[in-house]
Amino acid sequence: MATILLVADRPSVIDRVHADLSSADIDLVDHLDPNTAADAAYDLGVDRVIVDQQVGAMGALAVTRAVRARGGDAPIPVTILLDRSADAFLARRSGAQNWVLTGQSSSELRAAIAAPESVS
Repeated sequence: MATILLVADRPSVIDRVHADLSSADIDLVDHLDPNTAADAAYDLGVDRVIVDQQVGAMGALAVTRAVRARGGDAPIPVTILLDRSADAFLARRSGAQNWVLTGQSSSELRAAIAAPESVS
């Protein structure tokens, strides 16, 4: 079973991700505070982090950088839920493993979290 930390504070995003990933193989842990997300991810020992682009005052790019920095040579993979495709460049620069547009099909999100854990 994979454990995924979901960093989001919009109920619509939380509900959508839970619906998209409802499976016996995935345990979703909701986390509302982007400032403590990196610590929570490593303290809980999650397999992956999914972060909404617009979460709190910090945002997904800063959360991704914090997760990668805390992980050293073996960071937890991060998937960003983007609001618009134009931000893919920024997601890549932040070190996110991958990203999907918010509202895409559940199969796209499932494919993103099933991707190999190496980050380029």
